[in-house]
Amino acid sequence: MEFAALDVSLADGIATIALDRPEQANALTLPMWHAIRQAMAWLDETADARVGIITGHGKAFSAGIDLSLLAGVDALVADECTGRSREKLRRLILDLQDTLTAIERCRKPVLAAIQGACIGGALDLICACDMRYCSDEAFFTIKEIDVGMTADLGTLQRLPRLIGEGMTRELAYTGRKVGGIEAQAIGLVNRCYPTGEALRDGVGEIARAVAAKSPLSIRGAKEMITYTRDHSIADGLNYVATWNAAMLLSQDLTEAGRAARERRAPTFRD
Repeated sequence: MEFAALDVSLADGIATIALDRPEQANALTLPMWHAIRQAMAWLDETADARVGIITGHGKAFSAGIDLSLLAGVDALVADECTGRSREKLRRLILDLQDTLTAIERCRKPVLAAIQGACIGGALDLICACDMRYCSDEAFFTIKEIDVGMTADLGTLQRLPRLIGEGMTRELAYTGRKVGGIEAQAIGLVNRCYPTGEALRDGVGEIARAVAAKSPLSIRGAKEMITYTRDHSIADGLNYVATWNAAMLLSQDLTEAGRAARERRAPTFRD
């Protein structure tokens, strides 16, 4: 598939979605932002894609939103009426937010493999992923505070649930850099690998393990974890009971039982 400034490939059930502007440190333009949403829809709809990996070509994962996007905001929202101009700006922000929510909407797990810089909007991006992994030289920063704005694309909403409110406040108020080892220590990433090569190998191994499981069960697990994050435990229990009343008695369940009896690896349909 072809998407603006993304390198997308699919092999063995694993879709790799690489930010592909290495000469600009994978800074995110508006067409690129929209392409990420399109890629998430493609991942969701492609039956033989069981798991996705978001990464970046070159030394940096992403330097965040491209300055050209910020510089062009005035033109995008221009209107002789101040109220209508502000409404356009609000709709633009909501549209950019929706691109990242598309990662959560995607039924397939999405893993982030992060090397080098992960700044501003890029941090918004990885916070919406199911799991995050980085190499030792990676660093993360909520850069918006240093350009005189409040981060508005998801970091301030999702990050407290990953690393806690206090640490989120520290990073949002100071804009300081968090290195790879600290990122693992505070729970921002699941694992920090010593090199970029080890990162690629490690994330690939995890993705293959996910791709080998029952696709229907994986989709259910993602749905339940995301739902429970925003609801009470009672709501979550009620929802999973309803889900399994509909999805439990599946071909995947039958195949898993048969494979266990026959002492072989199960084979699930896409």
